[in-house]
Amino acid sequence: MTEKTQPGPRELFGDIAPALAGYSEDVLFGQAWKSPELSPRDRSLVTVAGLITSGSSEQLTFHIPLARQNGVTEAELIETITHMAFYAGWPKAMSALTVAREVFRTA
Repeated sequence: MTEKTQPGPRELFGDIAPALAGYSEDVLFGQAWKSPELSPRDRSLVTVAGLITSGSSEQLTFHIPLARQNGVTEAELIETITHMAFYAGWPKAMSALTVAREVFRTA
């Protein structure tokens, strides 16, 4: 299966928020995500868990495909969502599961 390349922050938001798009691309994805202390795969799992915890499910439409690109399997993502239900709350996990289902269907 071939992963789809997603547009970056500058492509998505550069027209309306060029500074935030630049920080996202240069600092967050350009520096923080490339720090060697965590692998991209581990960083993706932590990010997905954090987004679930904060209730930021709409961001999962970007981060679930990125996690898969970084080597996280669909089964591992479902298990992460299931596990987070006990720590973040059932509604947040169910919202994340709804997003994950849609992302998996369109992948």
